[in-house]
Amino acid sequence: MKITTVATPSLGDRTYVVTDGTAAVVVDPQRDIDRVLAAVDTDNLAVTHVLETHTHNDYVSGGLELSRVTGADYVIGVGEEMFFDHEVATDGDEFTSGALRIKAIHTPGHTPNHMSYLAVADDEQVVFTGGSLLYGSVGRTDLVSRAMADELTRRQFSSARLLASQLDDNVTVLPTHGFGSFCSSASSDLPSSEIDADMGVEVSTIGEQRRTNLALTITDEDEFVTMLLGGLEAYPRYYAHMGPRNRVGPGPIDLSAPVTADPDELAERIAAGEWVVDLRSRTAFAADHVVGTVNVEVGDSFITYLAWLVPWGVPITLVGDTAADVAEAQRQLTRVGIDRPAAGAVGGIDTYGGGLLRASYRVADFAGYAEAARTGSPHVLDVRRHDEVARCAIAGSQHMPIHEIEQRAAEIPTDQPVWVHCASGFRASIASSLVARRGGQVVLINDEDDKLPALGVPLLGQ
Repeated sequence: MKITTVATPSLGDRTYVVTDGTAAVVVDPQRDIDRVLAAVDTDNLAVTHVLETHTHNDYVSGGLELSRVTGADYVIGVGEEMFFDHEVATDGDEFTSGALRIKAIHTPGHTPNHMSYLAVADDEQVVFTGGSLLYGSVGRTDLVSRAMADELTRRQFSSARLLASQLDDNVTVLPTHGFGSFCSSASSDLPSSEIDADMGVEVSTIGEQRRTNLALTITDEDEFVTMLLGGLEAYPRYYAHMGPRNRVGPGPIDLSAPVTADPDELAERIAAGEWVVDLRSRTAFAADHVVGTVNVEVGDSFITYLAWLVPWGVPITLVGDTAADVAEAQRQLTRVGIDRPAAGAVGGIDTYGGGLLRASYRVADFAGYAEAARTGSPHVLDVRRHDEVARCAIAGSQHMPIHEIEQRAAEIPTDQPVWVHCASGFRASIASSLVARRGGQVVLINDEDDKLPALGVPLLGQ
């Protein structure tokens, strides 16, 4: 058995291609299936089955399109209401792909109809656990319905224990979520995985999870429910659109370059309230940007926060230094169902921003803030999550999680500089651009929040 991992760090998810060397099964493919097809073509594999562990809430699936392209059976757990033809897997169903034997195991919790899939070839066994059993924890249980969260958490507890009771210690565990995905719940601080030499990625086993997973080390179900539900923070708003899109059957994507917008068109789009997203680094944006643009650095966290913050359906124009940056951002957009940017522009700000009104704002570190605090009372805007603020926060700071900035903008003062910070500077850079976009005065704190305790300024939560 050979397994190829197609990782999507921008969403914290993984797709798997498992093969006997000739036939292949693909588990939980992302929307941009060209990456999967490249892995399949490299080994000259015939894809026989595409498996979905569940109807995903954090991305648009590429499963239906991959099955169309390859002719593979598209397998989804029984009970899922899908509006296209597919194969149905029920608990205990078995099927073959070449020398591989696949068994479906119903593991509800993350969703009511969630399926895990056990793959067996000779002496090797691997279980693909989707959003059920993750490394050190389990998938979150409040995405389907807040009213069902208690029930689904209890079912998640049982599902984790079902897998642990049915499978041997040496069975490899390969989840879809859990690598930065907001589909994950609280994670364990205990070591629960290691790097596999052949796959080159983090893997774990049932035995390791027995020793370290919260769902298996907490023995009281009520205690587990209280712990899990009490640790759930807000999840991206765009999740509301993913399940419905996946149920109707997403089609192919178009990754051709967007139409080019000149400075006049950018100005018109900004004036119309559209989002013109500057993909450059936070420091480059702070030093010089077109007034009215929003800064979201292209990188692994790009799409999670852009799709979370932008009003759904508002046209997005991508601007940056290079075509490669725009192409990467565009690819990430398709993964959450934003199929085409309204426009794009590259060549740097002097090209796409020529003749437009430009501005800048200050960038500082926490030492700079501490110095300012010794001689005055700077206004601090903390855009971290509630759990981060509870651990340690600057006394007197204004707390506003980043996803609340647009809705609560009127609460942010405009008559003085606002020092904006998060845990590393990434979220703060987005928030700073949003505040500046509305005419506010900004100082971006581009620093790590673990330096807070050494500041010598009053702190809360320690």
